[in-house]
Amino acid sequence: MVTDILISLINILTNLLVFFFGSCIGSFLNVVIYRLPAGISIVRPSSHCPRCKHKLGNTENVPVLGWLWLKGRCRWCKTPISIRYPLVEATTGILFLLVYWHEGLSITTIGYWYLLSNLLTLALIDLDLMILPNPLTQSGLVLGLVFQIAMGWNESQLPGAATHLIIGIMGAVLAIWLFDGIGIMGTLAFGQTAMGGGDPKLAAMIGAWLGWKYLLLTGFLACLIGAIIGGGAMVLGWYKSKQAIPFGPYLALGAVLTVFFGEAILSAYLQLFFPYS
Repeated sequence: MVTDILISLINILTNLLVFFFGSCIGSFLNVVIYRLPAGISIVRPSSHCPRCKHKLGNTENVPVLGWLWLKGRCRWCKTPISIRYPLVEATTGILFLLVYWHEGLSITTIGYWYLLSNLLTLALIDLDLMILPNPLTQSGLVLGLVFQIAMGWNESQLPGAATHLIIGIMGAVLAIWLFDGIGIMGTLAFGQTAMGGGDPKLAAMIGAWLGWKYLLLTGFLACLIGAIIGGGAMVLGWYKSKQAIPFGPYLALGAVLTVFFGEAILSAYLQLFFPYS
């Protein structure tokens, strides 16, 4: 009985620590989302109120709780603080917790923590400014290939590392070909630029991390979600028919769904259409 209670307490504490760690990363992501596109250092100066320049204290900097403690306003000049800051922190904490529940504490967990953090950052920058910064997509692609090598080495050392590296490269190359092709055909069909230059790079990054099969699933889910949300927004009058819509957030969401449900979705697809294969 005592042992069961101790195990339960340890599990609760571990989950809280994972969530807190994720929310701390989310706090840093808020800095990257704001400063990287503006060309401002993400290290200096430290977090401060953008209006009165007051440096945030230790209690004010606590993820999620700091915003609640301040009641959503700067302590000194009372300027409203966007609710997006604690939402990004809480979302990152939840994503970290979900990955931990899905994968346990492993190399995969650490890799996916980085991947999902990068995807969240890119999605929000794309929503704000319609850009996908090269430093994030390019570094993400390189680290995706490193992740593939580490996963393969963990399975069967050099042969596994080589196999996984090839899978990552194939995923990245296929993404560039596929999304560049879609962009060219869309531009010819609609007479205007159909896809930004950053979307193929983001897709390549995802392909490096997840491989070509899950890249295709990510692309399908992104298009499906984009069609539903974009079509609904046009029906409601939120977007005009030829207004540019960022595709990065849909790609990011498709990749997140693939990380958690990709294997189950592909398995269900094969059982439905190829039951005797």
